[in-house]
Amino acid sequence: MSNAQASSPGAPGRREAAVGGVEWRGGGVVVSLGGELDLYNAEEVRAALLEASAGEPALLVVDLEHVRFMDSTALGVLIEARSRMADRGFRLAAPGLETRRALEISGLDRHFLVYDTVAEALDAR
Repeated sequence: MSNAQASSPGAPGRREAAVGGVEWRGGGVVVSLGGELDLYNAEEVRAALLEASAGEPALLVVDLEHVRFMDSTALGVLIEARSRMADRGFRLAAPGLETRRALEISGLDRHFLVYDTVAEALDAR
């Protein structure tokens, strides 16, 4: 069974797709993530972020609103994506309580620009 296989919430033995979508918005790109981000789907997330940054957007926003859990592997993927953006903008948006806690515990909240909403992340130029 594919780790990226989408499923209905609560379906035993199945995981939600880690990447919910990629959308271009006014010179920037928003990558929406969801579910549990960990070792098992890190490549899916890495590929989506790499593809989004390859289009050389002025801004890449990672929408974390639907992320329920994030481990150190997923945090490493975010660090890698930010470094690929070089001088372009990289922002995190809408982290829930658990995701925000992972960012704080790791100290990454001090290294990423984190916004409460995707709209705020896109508007803060």
